[in-house]
Amino acid sequence: MESPIKYSVQLSFEEIKLPPFEDILVLGINSPHGKNGISKSFELLIPNGFEIVETDHENIDCVFVNNRILTKMSKDKILAILIKNVFPFVSPSEIIKVDFKVTITYTTIEDELI
Repeated sequence: MESPIKYSVQLSFEEIKLPPFEDILVLGINSPHGKNGISKSFELLIPNGFEIVETDHENIDCVFVNNRILTKMSKDKILAILIKNVFPFVSPSEIIKVDFKVTITYTTIEDELI
């Protein structure tokens, strides 16, 4: 006598946004998706939303940075942080999503009253 087949399913889901990242995308030099294709996709999804930052790193082709981050910090500073903290862990064939939150803090603001 055969026993009946039973199924067990675990299911979870969550909303995604397009593009599927908000801050920075690091594109490996040999990633299956090229920077031109990704750039065109971003322009269709979010026109003028990201800037391409070129790099001469051995494993990294370029970095896509959300323009709202660039209003707070220069490309050079962003790239320096990524080179030190992210690039060493990226293989040439990967595309890496980086959450990059910038907080600006003033300690003292002095101004003359008019």
